[in-house]
Amino acid sequence: MADSYYDAASRLGAVLGRGGVDIVYGGGGVGLMRAMADPALQEGAHVHGVIPGFLNTVEHGHKNLSHLEVVNDMRERKHRMLANSDAVVSLPGGSGTFEELFEVLTLKRLGNFLGPVVLVNTNGYFDRFVDFLQHSVSERFMSQQHLDMWSLVGQPEEVFEAMRSARKWSAEARKFAAVRKDDDG
Repeated sequence: MADSYYDAASRLGAVLGRGGVDIVYGGGGVGLMRAMADPALQEGAHVHGVIPGFLNTVEHGHKNLSHLEVVNDMRERKHRMLANSDAVVSLPGGSGTFEELFEVLTLKRLGNFLGPVVLVNTNGYFDRFVDFLQHSVSERFMSQQHLDMWSLVGQPEEVFEAMRSARKWSAEARKFAAVRKDDDG
């Protein structure tokens, strides 16, 4: 993994910490998770980790967090992370990151999560992800309005502006969640 990913994670942690937000994340004490958490903690942020017990041995739950919550499984982890979150910010990651992103986008599409979703596009990492979602729209599995469910930023320093300028979302999204054959898209 390129150093630029670690640098972006570290800068994001510092930006969020200086911004005075409470952070809820996956609780890992290694990799990009730690690279984000440590600078946030150094900037005085309250950082709450949520990690399933079985991952606590693999990702080595971060021992210096404001709070580390050990839960039963991945479903509970995602639920706990999202339950009191006002926004979701995603760094590049693997299948777990994609699964979490698709879940939050599904919840947003259905009007069950209303906050901004911001993808930090380090090294163009999310370009193909966004292309795939745009392809879903062009093939009419999503509507054009669904392209407003997330924001893409090139640098961690752009996250707060992306959150401020994100399209407002409401439970009314349910009205256009389903794309029908006769819809104009």
